[in-house]
Amino acid sequence: MNDAIEDMDLNHIKLTQLETRKKRNWMARYSITLVIVGTFLILIALLFFQLVPEEARDLLNILVGAYVAVLAKTTDYWFKEKEDPEVAEGIELHKNGDALA
Repeated sequence: MNDAIEDMDLNHIKLTQLETRKKRNWMARYSITLVIVGTFLILIALLFFQLVPEEARDLLNILVGAYVAVLAKTTDYWFKEKEDPEVAEGIELHKNGDALA
């Protein structure tokens, strides 16, 4: 009986750590996305609303073109169905927790 209680405590600790890791990963991903979108908006503002020398305008066009691909990947990340390792680990922990009870 004591082993079952220890296993449940260990399972609870693992679930707590998993939830903390999920929150940190989400915040990191969200922050990176905000930086990417912010950078893109700054490039667009420079390209269309500022007086920029002709040489720099060509470079800005190249940077905007490169950022379109970055934005496409960011959109894929947020809106495409994917396998998340934290979700799989959480499902496995819940299965183990139900087996112990």
